[in-house]
Amino acid sequence: MSRRVMVLLTLVLLISLSSVAFAADATAESNAIAIDTIWTLLAAFLVFFMQAGFAMVEAGFTRAKNAGNIIMKNLMDFSVGSLIYWICGFAFMFGAGNAFIGSKGFFLSGSFEHLGLDIPLSAFWIFQAVFAATAATIVSGAMAERTKYSGYLAYSAVITAIIYPVVGHWIWGGGWLSDMVDFAGSTVVHSVGGWAALAGAMVLGPRIGKFNEDGSVNAMPGHNLLMAALGVFILWFGWFGFNPGSTVAGTDLSIADIAVTTNLAAAAGAALAMITSWIKYGKADVSMTLNGALAGLVGITAGTANVDNFGAVAIGALAGVLIVYAVEFIDKIHVDDPVGAVAVHGVCGAFGTLMVGLFATEGGLFYGGGIALFLTQLKGVVAVAIWTFTTAFVLFKVIAGTIGLRVSEEEELEGLDITEHGSVSYPDFVPLHWKSVKVSKK
Repeated sequence: MSRRVMVLLTLVLLISLSSVAFAADATAESNAIAIDTIWTLLAAFLVFFMQAGFAMVEAGFTRAKNAGNIIMKNLMDFSVGSLIYWICGFAFMFGAGNAFIGSKGFFLSGSFEHLGLDIPLSAFWIFQAVFAATAATIVSGAMAERTKYSGYLAYSAVITAIIYPVVGHWIWGGGWLSDMVDFAGSTVVHSVGGWAALAGAMVLGPRIGKFNEDGSVNAMPGHNLLMAALGVFILWFGWFGFNPGSTVAGTDLSIADIAVTTNLAAAAGAALAMITSWIKYGKADVSMTLNGALAGLVGITAGTANVDNFGAVAIGALAGVLIVYAVEFIDKIHVDDPVGAVAVHGVCGAFGTLMVGLFATEGGLFYGGGIALFLTQLKGVVAVAIWTFTTAFVLFKVIAGTIGLRVSEEEELEGLDITEHGSVSYPDFVPLHWKSVKVSKK
């Protein structure tokens, strides 16, 4: 074989091998994008399922005559919220703009290249949309049993359009608080919902019969602890999308570590809430224990990717103790929160965000990082609390003075299922006079 032929064959072989290598690299990259996209979508679906968890918790912790109203509010939080977040919420949160708010990308139009996404924008949007709906639905429980349905819908639209997206832009969208650590939203999602819930409950006032003239508190037990427990299990399950899913990358193997810290914090929260209630009340309180699990989950959400397992247990355990006293404190200041949303999401959301400054393995005070990170976290917690409470309080006052926020005394006593929706959730167990009410035009 001539030398010329040998050289030609060698060149052909080299070109072929380089083509194979290039094709292999391209395939590996496309596979990674596919895995990340599927993971983000799966996580979004898990977070969406949390809507069912919130509905069950809130319905179970409230009275039977309002169960259908709770379900309607949770359903429409997501429905209205999805549309509003598509129209403008996502643009305000992640669109290019200034340090306060985004100003481009309405209706998911235009470029979002500044986000540096490896996954399709639509996958990222649906993941963020279910987070926005979570922030909105937190408020439902604190305002349960006495809120006018139309007024609540108006609030739900506004929090998804502007109140929540502004906070999200500050911390996750490149805004002025982007240096704080809030990996999956103890502050962005949960404390926003909690502080808005506090504002709503304060503007509404307590349910009829909740507080006596001497200031003492009357217990108003929910109608179904089994339903509430199912809701907590659904929320715990959904949190494995909420926290690990915030990587938006299935190829990021830290999702396993994040799942572990999430679970340990929830378990510690439930255990310590049970123990605290047992010591304090002489019985292991069911509702406090259920809320303890949620307190641990909310508390770990900010630092779930930044703390080790010991830190996760400590944060969850402290949140479990805190929730018992926070629920009592909310009652003592005469704020009627039927499900404990302010304590769970507002108080424990802020607490968990601050704990990152102590327990983060990089920068945390207990790990040799000094006080700088804690102060950064504190700045963010205070700023978000002021913004959310103020804007929500003004919003609820405006709604109360226009379309109305609270139902009449007669409607509250009758129950919102029949007075707001013309139906009852348990038709076989309602008082006889309800059975004479025409609930259908058929």
